[in-house]
Amino acid sequence: MAHNSKFIPEPRTVAIVGCPFSGGQPKLGVDQGPIHLVEAGLISQLEELGWKVKFDGHHQFEEINAAADPPIGILKNPRLVSRVTEAVAKAVGAHAAQGELPLTLGGDHSLAMGTISGTLMKYPDACVVWIDAHADINTVETTGSGNIHGMPVSFLLGIGSKVDEFSWVKPLLKADRLVYIGLRDIDAGEKKILRDNNIKAFSMHEVDKYGIGKVVDMALDHVNPNRDRPIHLSFDVDALDPTVAPSTGTPVRGGLTFREGHYICEAISETGLLVALDIMEVNPSLADPASVKQTVAVGCSLARSALGETLL
Repeated sequence: MAHNSKFIPEPRTVAIVGCPFSGGQPKLGVDQGPIHLVEAGLISQLEELGWKVKFDGHHQFEEINAAADPPIGILKNPRLVSRVTEAVAKAVGAHAAQGELPLTLGGDHSLAMGTISGTLMKYPDACVVWIDAHADINTVETTGSGNIHGMPVSFLLGIGSKVDEFSWVKPLLKADRLVYIGLRDIDAGEKKILRDNNIKAFSMHEVDKYGIGKVVDMALDHVNPNRDRPIHLSFDVDALDPTVAPSTGTPVRGGLTFREGHYICEAISETGLLVALDIMEVNPSLADPASVKQTVAVGCSLARSALGETLL
């Protein structure tokens, strides 16, 4: 049974927000991740942990039309990404407002612009624990690719040039409420942004040096020193080593082990402070069927760990 939650009232309800969306990056297939996670039995797995599960189908975003979506500067699919992430913000915000825990199953990580905006509508003092190989904090100035899945954090923090299309994203996230774990593939421009904004990040170097238990403690000490703030956990499966989660769009060697990834989720569950969870970048079209099955299973088990599954 999950730990007592300080913010989610009984009977505890998790609302699955399925977001089959791939517009923030160029590789097809990441939009199939949420569907595979649900088909793998995630709903019954969470019910077995004592959660009520609300799932009314995947958000297909059919009503969002961005057919004429030329780049804005270098940014690719800006209108589509903006409109979809805004719809996600409203969905997540509505679930949070009802006292439910939104579990967003992602396509690509640009969606976090929406999920975190939604969380901050209900919990303005929430902190964000971002688990990823990448910092996803490029700005309009620093992005080399124009792929918006590498940029959501800069929008949430309000750094870099403003883009009118994304004016709905309010810079509600403060730099001292954000912490990264698992970084290992960071652009030069992003390193400067992290330094200039004094953003706390634990790369794989720190994980190796201190061990994952100490890193999670240090991360929480930074963003949640009194252990009283709501936590939004945004987990990109590419934080895990590709041997653990091969089916993802931008795999980088030397990542978190299976156990390290799960420890992060277990430790955050133990705080009783989790109010929102993202499982992002599972891409079932990349890699062979066995690798896909493995990656989907890991996505499900990370969600279970964050929602209270323990080893004993």
